[in-house]
Amino acid sequence: MRDIITPLAILSCALLPLAGCKVVKNPDPDSASTVAAEMTDEARMAVYADTIWAERVTPTIAEYSIPFSEFKEQLAADGLDAVGNAHGLRPEGEANPWNFAVTGEGVVVEANTQSRAAKLMVDTDADGASDLTLQLGPVIRGTALRDAMPFIVFTNFRDQIEFAKLARALNDLANSNLSWPEGDLVGRSVSFEGVFTLRNKGDAVELVPTELQVE
Repeated sequence: MRDIITPLAILSCALLPLAGCKVVKNPDPDSASTVAAEMTDEARMAVYADTIWAERVTPTIAEYSIPFSEFKEQLAADGLDAVGNAHGLRPEGEANPWNFAVTGEGVVVEANTQSRAAKLMVDTDADGASDLTLQLGPVIRGTALRDAMPFIVFTNFRDQIEFAKLARALNDLANSNLSWPEGDLVGRSVSFEGVFTLRNKGDAVELVPTELQVE
């Protein structure tokens, strides 16, 4: 007698290929996690920088700012580490340089506003010589804005590349909030607030302004 294949046997055979399968849902293209995963490092860090700018970055600068004239006096009298311990900001580790937030005013003695690395050289003590450089950008050197923020910690980021993109995004935001008149600015009075990094006592001060007024 020939074997009879029952309907139950047919059903069992049909289900065998599915025994090791796992149903996986397609990702929601509109979900926040999916959008974030598809963004470039530059885009993600730009979004993060914009999120923290008004709520955390500018309040930190305002909290720690001292007059630039006071900074200069203390630096000359007590040295870099003393003024750093009193007013400075830096990532954990004594090998990292000090960053300072300052306010000040002065007179422009030299200006280069045509370059993509636009700068103003400012005399703050009326001796006719430049005491600091205001980096107007859009190309801004350094990572002072990032490194002056005590809540920004390297280990919270994927790697050094992503961390560098954040520094660039913060510099770009600082630049986007600045404006200055057209024409020759030499001899014009300026007031400013911002941050800079100082590795050695005698180094030139190149400040990233977060506020700027040209009178």
